[in-house]
Amino acid sequence: MAENTPRTDAVPHSERIDDDGGKAAKWKIVGPGLVVAATGVGAADMVATLVAGSRYGYGLLWAVILGVILKIILVEGAGRFTLATGKTIFEGWRSLGRWTTWYFGPYIMIWGFVYGATAMSSAALPLAAVFPFLPLWAWAILMGLAGFVMVWFGKYATFEKITAVLVGLMFVTVVGLAVIALPNIPEMFKGLVPMIPEGGVVYTLALAGGVGGTITLAAYGYWLREKGWYTPKWMKVMRIDNSMAYVMTGIFVIAMLIVGAEVVRTAGITLSAGDKGLLDLYDVLKLEYGDFVGTGFLVGFWAASFSSIIGVWNGVSLMFADFWGNMRGKESGHPDTRVGGKYFKFYVLWLTFPPMILFALGQPIGLILAYGVLGSLFMPFLAVTLLGLLNGKRIPKEWANRLHTNIALGITALLFIILGLQQAWKALAPVFGGE
Repeated sequence: MAENTPRTDAVPHSERIDDDGGKAAKWKIVGPGLVVAATGVGAADMVATLVAGSRYGYGLLWAVILGVILKIILVEGAGRFTLATGKTIFEGWRSLGRWTTWYFGPYIMIWGFVYGATAMSSAALPLAAVFPFLPLWAWAILMGLAGFVMVWFGKYATFEKITAVLVGLMFVTVVGLAVIALPNIPEMFKGLVPMIPEGGVVYTLALAGGVGGTITLAAYGYWLREKGWYTPKWMKVMRIDNSMAYVMTGIFVIAMLIVGAEVVRTAGITLSAGDKGLLDLYDVLKLEYGDFVGTGFLVGFWAASFSSIIGVWNGVSLMFADFWGNMRGKESGHPDTRVGGKYFKFYVLWLTFPPMILFALGQPIGLILAYGVLGSLFMPFLAVTLLGLLNGKRIPKEWANRLHTNIALGITALLFIILGLQQAWKALAPVFGGE
């Protein structure tokens, strides 16, 4: 097989389409892009945006918009590589050298173990607040089992539809809340002017680089394959899908910024660290607007958290299955590496059941440190490796980066390196006696 010939053997015959578009499948606006965006925006991102809004008002609105543009660039790059070459992102990483495998292998195992517990707990928080007859850990286990069943027995098309419903809940509740909060439009326009408020460097970086940015950005190519979009023929569709999804994400994050600026700031409260900060907002909303609005917000909080569970359980399991299949000498697209394959199912089990141990034991500090450091360095890893994959002989010349896309991706890589190092230091600082 030629180096740059897109591969079609990984796609079921029933999904193949002739290049003339003879029986081209109709595509819809709900696609893999929306899945990536919904999975990437979780409760932690909601809290970060709320805190930024409560501290700096609309001053960092420009950073939110910049963040959306950066994610569009990154996800488009991952999708373009897959469609142009017919190869998965892991196959691309392997072509850059063994160091990528040595990084990704430990990362995906440690990340999955800790993230499993974190995601289940996050989705359980709003349920425990509304239905306190079960403790938080019990709700967390139920959320993990619900995600497990949906992903274990479901097909990609079903998973995509469930995600669309959850995105609808997120969007309606949070954007509706922003409308009720009556945003200050003149101040919002001022927030479009790039500036970093005093003491706001970390929040600026977090909003520009962190919101909606996780390992699932790299899962986009796998979801394209599951959708049946697998050759350069689908490039325009992929770009529209990706852009529309992240525009929706941008609207969602801006809505959270408005709530932070108009509700949290006005109330003069300090949000708790982590996902529990959203419960603080719930209390404020009940006082200001009544139980209906407060509970409605918790529905959006739950939808954002649960969409991350099923997104990771599906997408990152596909990434692991491809990684392990390659390590076992099986080509990407082998049944063992697809949804429902044995490697896929192993990682779904890994995400669900071992992390439940952490509910009883607490989270071991060494594991948390490893998770924090490896996690902070994944986005720089993705940005830098995309520069290598989208230039030179690894991609057909027609689909290689142009100068302006290299500049944009280079700026993206630099920002993620800075943000990654800052987050890594934050994780390691207690070890070295830092703040």
